[in-house]
Amino acid sequence: MPKPLRVVVVGCGDIGSRVAVLLQQQGHVVHGLRRHTAALPAGVLPIVADLNQPDCPADWPRAPIDYVVYAMAAQSMTPEGYQQSYVQGQQHMYRWLAQHQQQPRRVVFVSSTGVYGQSDSSWIDEDSATEPQRWSGQIMLEAEQCALHSGHPATAVRLSGIYGPGRNMLIERVRSGYHAPHLHSFTNRIHADDAAALIAHVVVVDAQGQAVDSLYIGVDNEPVEQAEVVAWLQEQLQVQSVTGLVLQPRSGSKRCSNARARALGWQPQYKNYREGYAVQLANL
Repeated sequence: MPKPLRVVVVGCGDIGSRVAVLLQQQGHVVHGLRRHTAALPAGVLPIVADLNQPDCPADWPRAPIDYVVYAMAAQSMTPEGYQQSYVQGQQHMYRWLAQHQQQPRRVVFVSSTGVYGQSDSSWIDEDSATEPQRWSGQIMLEAEQCALHSGHPATAVRLSGIYGPGRNMLIERVRSGYHAPHLHSFTNRIHADDAAALIAHVVVVDAQGQAVDSLYIGVDNEPVEQAEVVAWLQEQLQVQSVTGLVLQPRSGSKRCSNARARALGWQPQYKNYREGYAVQLANL
């Protein structure tokens, strides 16, 4: 049996914890960094830390680290919050690695398709232009570059429209009467389990010696117009539209391809929004 990997998941929240559990199930040793570690999955070794602080946390592992998964979520939806969580925190982490002379085989940075600015419903892949109009996409692109130029092999996984247990905002808004017959812009989604599976897959296949790219888009197989998703949820929930409760358009309209991720051997368990939301609705 191959030697277990030692993986540090920085930002062990919803997605990070799912990644940690998947890697643990394969026999790997996983450390999870977060401010409050009581909510870590069983068996994950805690690292109590605030990434806003430059000092290396006392719980940082001293043993060699094979992989780092950087899965932070912004502490606030502001430019300052994004800079702190995605750029400055990442820079602090690289200093901690250097301090302990640790050379991970690869850093996997969890990013967003917000780095794309396209709004013409065109198909997007990893080679498409990244010209985000919003500050959030601009900072996320800066954070990707921080990882890709860190001196460590790195991969950014660009996720879009994560949904799943605990992520019920759209469902609750539709249940309360919101509708969107006019929203024909394309959206892209991925179930939280599939997002975590892709991130873990990048780690595992890299460890097995398979060639891994520096960029992957993590979405399901079917981009879809927002109006269709809302209408389908209304039908499943058996609710009517309420006059005046109209969902506002999201920025952009693009169709993201997951072909590169699938070529790596990953397949989404939930191939489209209907499969994923059906399970989510059944468990509410």
